[in-house]
Amino acid sequence: MATLEAVNVGMPQDVPWHGRTVHTGVWKQTVTGPRMVRRLNIDGDGQGDLAGHGGEHRAVLVYQADSYRFWARELGRDDLEPGGFGENFTVDGLPDDEVCIGDRYRIGGALFEVSQPRVTCYRVGLRMAEPRMAALLVAHHRPGFYLRVLEEGEVEAGQEITKVATGPEAMTVEEIDRVLYLPGHTREQVERALRIPELSPGWQESMRALLVQEDSGAGPATGSAGLNTAAAAPRPAWPGFRPLVVTDVRRESRSVFSLSLAAEDGSDLPAARPGQFLTVKVPSGEGGPPLIRSYSLSGEPGTAAYRISVKAEPHGAASRRLRDHVRTGDRLEVAAPRGTFLLAPGDGPVVLVSAGVGVTPVLAMLHELAHERSGREVWWLHAARDGSEHAFAQESRDLLAALPRTRSRVFYSRPAAGDRQGTDYTDAGHLSAASVADLGLPEDADAYLCGPDAFMQAAEAALVDAGLAASHVHTEVFGAGPSTTPGITAPATGTAPHQPPGPPGTGPTVSFARSGLDVPWSDAQGSLLDLAEACDVPVRWSCRTGVCHTCELALLSGSVAYDPDPVEPPAEGNVLICCSKPAEDTVLDL
Repeated sequence: MATLEAVNVGMPQDVPWHGRTVHTGVWKQTVTGPRMVRRLNIDGDGQGDLAGHGGEHRAVLVYQADSYRFWARELGRDDLEPGGFGENFTVDGLPDDEVCIGDRYRIGGALFEVSQPRVTCYRVGLRMAEPRMAALLVAHHRPGFYLRVLEEGEVEAGQEITKVATGPEAMTVEEIDRVLYLPGHTREQVERALRIPELSPGWQESMRALLVQEDSGAGPATGSAGLNTAAAAPRPAWPGFRPLVVTDVRRESRSVFSLSLAAEDGSDLPAARPGQFLTVKVPSGEGGPPLIRSYSLSGEPGTAAYRISVKAEPHGAASRRLRDHVRTGDRLEVAAPRGTFLLAPGDGPVVLVSAGVGVTPVLAMLHELAHERSGREVWWLHAARDGSEHAFAQESRDLLAALPRTRSRVFYSRPAAGDRQGTDYTDAGHLSAASVADLGLPEDADAYLCGPDAFMQAAEAALVDAGLAASHVHTEVFGAGPSTTPGITAPATGTAPHQPPGPPGTGPTVSFARSGLDVPWSDAQGSLLDLAEACDVPVRWSCRTGVCHTCELALLSGSVAYDPDPVEPPAEGNVLICCSKPAEDTVLDL
């Protein structure tokens, strides 16, 4: 017989951590007497970060008294009290290896349904004063689980927990946690998980990502796409950087030019996927280290050369160096094609949306569609200032003309006197939410967006408002992406990436390719993540112990040493920066 041993609640509070402030509800206190359980939480309880905790599918967190006893032995602790793992219900019974997703339980006047395992993050380690805790919960198969509330009612410590229904597929909390976080899952397990309608939407999405990864041929040994889309990227065709020769330099607009790159021996280069990018070492010309930058591939797939296209920014050191000094016959060090902004296979409608030089990756997708003589419905939406800034205007028109089912709208915000409406462009003005709403886009389309940040945010919102599913709207960011720092209350500083404070390190050079920063490693930093944060390089993380893979990204060159070892290794060619240090000069896609 299972019993509710304790009811624990707590409102979010601000907690100091590593010189920052974390807003978290992980601190719970045991309460006496009856408490009303409602659809989203328990009276007197709250969650500090609704992106990772709380909501209808994560209303009540459960942890077991037996796990408390296990951790007391494992960690040598005698100070563990109910609520210490951030749980609302401390229970006697209901072990993770017996409770199944979809099981229903009645406690007092309330009815509950098991929705998913706990999603581990650094805050349980913060509460336990044990930074490794997020990884330990998974590695020792004791995550705990969430309940959704089917019937509201009062509960009280000491009440019996009665099982009233068994979930389908008999998939335990411990098993599905292993499927997502640990290596060695099978396709059958993933398919079983997806047959459980009671599984929370977030976990269903992760399971679908694992199936897509399996179907792509990447295989389960290359990292978990259910944790990070970086694991779904095609394997890099070669490690590190290799020399390629410039075979053509061509002007595409007033500010955009293209470079074609080929193998030195004339052999075909490995095929690249439309939407991918190349990372290039641009010689500084001043005896200093090369400038490392990434540029989208814009050319036709299956050719012997790669084409990248670059906008010469007024203050862009690398783009100006390429424009002013690189000529046909020069050699550049280039990393293999990378990226997850990929045209998905299928026969459904495609919407390609771009502004300015953001046209480059979606132009490669248009090349792919034309190369395949695709019968898919293709919408081409592009925004430029005027004809002089409209890169690849004729090339895109020719590609669209080669496809049977296309619609094109080109917006010039400030048409020049010589620009011809109906020929050079279709609409005067900005590509706005109102103009998107009037297009009549197919709601089952996949959309691919690239351009300035503000443009993409507005266009993404407009597409979703027009009826497209948010999960079908894909974006590509040229520079550093947005940070994910759960629970941190301090606002973003907006400070440009910079050298870390203190004396310079003497270790290997760490290059942040998207941020344009090279930093000598110092052992004063605990990890590559710590170094990036010290430099104000935008980062994404959650667990900080090698389990959640939120920080997984491409390792463009070099190698790292892990401490601690991640629970599951990242995909081939990737790195987890939260628990690694550089073993040699290293280039990160960050």
